[in-house]
Amino acid sequence: MMSNWIGTNRAFLRLILDATLTALALFLGGVLSSALAGPQGAPPPGLPAAVFLLAVATWTVTALLLSIYESHDQPAVDEAQAIVVGTAVTTIILAAALFFLLPGASRLSILFFFGLQLLFLIGSRLILRLALTVLHLPHYTQRRVLILGAGPIGRDMAHMLERHRWTGLELVGFLDDGLPPGAEVEGYPVLGSVRDMEDQVHSRQIQEVVVTLPIATYDGFFRLLTDLQSLPAKVRIVPDHLKSFLFRTRLEEFASVPVITLQKAGLTRFERRVKRVFDLILSCAMMPVAAPLLAVIALAIRLDSPGSVLYRQSRVGENGKLFSMVKFRSMIQGAEETETEPLAFSEKGEPIYKMPGDLRITRVGKLLRRTSMDELPQLWNVLKGDMSLVGPRPELPWIVEQYEPWQRQRFVVPQGLTGWWQVNGRSDKPMHLHTEEDVFYIQNYSFFLDVRILWKTLGAVIKGRGAY
Repeated sequence: MMSNWIGTNRAFLRLILDATLTALALFLGGVLSSALAGPQGAPPPGLPAAVFLLAVATWTVTALLLSIYESHDQPAVDEAQAIVVGTAVTTIILAAALFFLLPGASRLSILFFFGLQLLFLIGSRLILRLALTVLHLPHYTQRRVLILGAGPIGRDMAHMLERHRWTGLELVGFLDDGLPPGAEVEGYPVLGSVRDMEDQVHSRQIQEVVVTLPIATYDGFFRLLTDLQSLPAKVRIVPDHLKSFLFRTRLEEFASVPVITLQKAGLTRFERRVKRVFDLILSCAMMPVAAPLLAVIALAIRLDSPGSVLYRQSRVGENGKLFSMVKFRSMIQGAEETETEPLAFSEKGEPIYKMPGDLRITRVGKLLRRTSMDELPQLWNVLKGDMSLVGPRPELPWIVEQYEPWQRQRFVVPQGLTGWWQVNGRSDKPMHLHTEEDVFYIQNYSFFLDVRILWKTLGAVIKGRGAY
């Protein structure tokens, strides 16, 4: 089938597309520089074919060295960073070659080439990702995945695969020794036991096997790895100490031994400065626009129920520092005094302090919570520096006191008005039970991730999804 051929040869097709776009960027760079010369200036000479071949060859070799074509499911930010580096290297080599071999060539065309190359290569990938998401076309890059182990790590892996379906990763099911065939885990079937692995890989045409079995408790683990090596599928092993991955890590060799190196948690000084400047610019821009809405909300709260318009609450911020967080009051006056006891308990026995159908919420409060407008006064906290626009939500002190040590690592970054957990379910999942979402944010932090979260937050607010 055509789709299977495309999936098998996707790296080659991407390479051909990039080569074509590289040549096009160089051609248009020359056209633009000639146009800027105007009728009074002598247009620069056209570039010979050898220059186009040099540009394409340099980009291709650089991209291969940067492993741009090795993975089809890498994060967009990582791919964009690799493209920037590859384009910069290509531009420098091309400029040097033209300086020595073609002195009459327009230097401006090289600058245009750099900008157009970035625009074309990054833009083409964004368009492809958007098409796969909107048009639901994962089959063009489809890779069938089988998970070994249906325990907590396997379930978390299934959730992550579900989020990345747009990359073409299709979870077929689980193999687990503790569950009968036909049982369902997170909506996917248990296909058999681990010893059925070889038959399942061949019969279901599995391309990816993800091992989530606990190494310390699984007998014959290394024999299993030996068996996996003989299969026609890529094997990936998820460590069974996932909580250590709250920290940023990288895989390295130490004295010829593969080790996982922990990197310092939190933001770099540069990342922190960029984040703060972005917070200030966007918050200052939003305040004048939001002012009339704030006045209307304040009036509605006063008319709906007696009490103050705003309500302040002590929350735990970055590095465990307490601050006073301000919100529009959405409950009856004095309701916060009853929030020190759980309203219910989850299936795992964990306390839940925020539930749908809470009778303490006022009529206006229901609307404010559904649209998240009760959070608008926190723009003041952002301007003061207590919070950021994006980050883990600031938690109540008496809930933090019950945290395990690893959970406290969520405070190594600024706490936010919105976060990754809100755009992946929002209040459908109680805030203090979402630490894994904070882990994802800390591990994958970038300025572009903040922009993505803000954009998705806007959609979640418009739909009123999950807020209560």
